[in-house]
Amino acid sequence: MAGIHFTFNDFKQLLALNIGISDRLDENRAESFTLLYCDFSGISQEVVDSSLREILRTSDSIVNHESDYFFVLPYTDKYGAEIVKKMFDEFFAKYLNSFLLSYPADGETPSEILGVMQDSVSTFYKKELHCLDRFAKVI
Repeated sequence: MAGIHFTFNDFKQLLALNIGISDRLDENRAESFTLLYCDFSGISQEVVDSSLREILRTSDSIVNHESDYFFVLPYTDKYGAEIVKKMFDEFFAKYLNSFLLSYPADGETPSEILGVMQDSVSTFYKKELHCLDRFAKVI
């Protein structure tokens, strides 16, 4: 795989790590990384794995919960993440439900970013990402 796959349980820590790296290295606080969500429902795991190998970079991170995939794309703004999303659409020859958020523009903490993701996907696609409930809550 080109991207590195992390367990879903490590998702919040993965975002915290990318925030820390961004804060350390990106002084102008531009869109330091983008979180791309894609719904791969109805696509076989073999085909999904093939797409990940072909499309993602070795610096990209992957987390999934069943058919809900989240990609952390470092040093990628929303425009660049949209290109990645279009590559998935072309690979599968169908339009995928997706949403993207950038740090720090769309959230300053992992909980905030995941809460915005959860609310946005619910609003735009009428799909509840309950898998994010435990991460999106501010403790």
